Amino acid sequence: MESTSNSIFRIDYAVRDIVPYINWVYFFHAWGMEPRFASVADIHDCPSCRASWVASFPEEEQPKAREAATLYTEATILLRQWADEPMCHALLLLVEAYSDGDDIVIAGKRFPFLRQQHAGRSGYTLCLSDFISPRRGFPIGTDNIANRIGVFATTVSLSDNLSSLTSQLQSSTLADRLAEATAEKLHEEVRKRIWGYAKEEQLTMRELHAEKFQGIRPAVGYPSLPDQSINFLIDELLGLKEIGITLTPNGAMSPSASVSGFMLAHPQAHYFSIGSIGEDQLQDYARRRGVEPEALRSFLTNNL
Repeated sequence: MESTSNSIFRIDYAVRDIVPYINWVYFFHAWGMEPRFASVADIHDCPSCRASWVASFPEEEQPKAREAATLYTEATILLRQWADEPMCHALLLLVEAYSDGDDIVIAGKRFPFLRQQHAGRSGYTLCLSDFISPRRGFPIGTDNIANRIGVFATTVSLSDNLSSLTSQLQSSTLADRLAEATAEKLHEEVRKRIWGYAKEEQLTMRELHAEKFQGIRPAVGYPSLPDQSINFLIDELLGLKEIGITLTPNGAMSPSASVSGFMLAHPQAHYFSIGSIGEDQLQDYARRRGVEPEALRSFLTNNL
């Protein structure tokens, strides 16, 4: 782990260190396959085991199962070829923070967030700022896990010579999974070692993928953090170019096999969806962002 400026850490992982964290369900989803076909990753790769696995499906589904087995074989061959490449990169800032209404102030920079306008399953209208203590709620420098936050970004540098080893689609799909798996690996290290609020955590990979750990890792573009333009604020904190990420005018990351977001440790923190918001919240959010409401509409199309 290498420290850059302002206590921002850069970590470069070899592919072999990230492969165990891949969630194969989403790999197969990208190929239009249902989650049950991801179970091919759990069986031995000998021909008889594969044949038995294919035979376990109804006859009409066996062609799809054979296709899944072939895709998985091709993917694992490619991952073995990439194994020693330090092409999975992460940036992390772990810093004190406090909430101010629906904003979180991180390293002196104000991050406005959206709040649900319709109560979810919890019965409350939630905002990510709910899981961070207000400034008056803690003395600066305490170990309260609700007065700190992690800001992160991960990406995969897929050079031309690596991507040429197989189809561009296969390479892209795997790179996407590696970027997400890098975020999973980084988050585990944050919980157990870097932040260390869950030092005794002992979870299987299945439990990690089921999010059995304490805290959450909301990523930009996900239901609780739908505004992709938040990437511009993250860039100001992290300096995304340090790991080769640039932003398009609409806030999308390039390379596309990249993930950015936040790590919150509050024991009651959980994922939720913002859902639809009204014109009143759009106006308030735009005011807090310091931009015109019309400039945000394109980022919140699915929430208006």
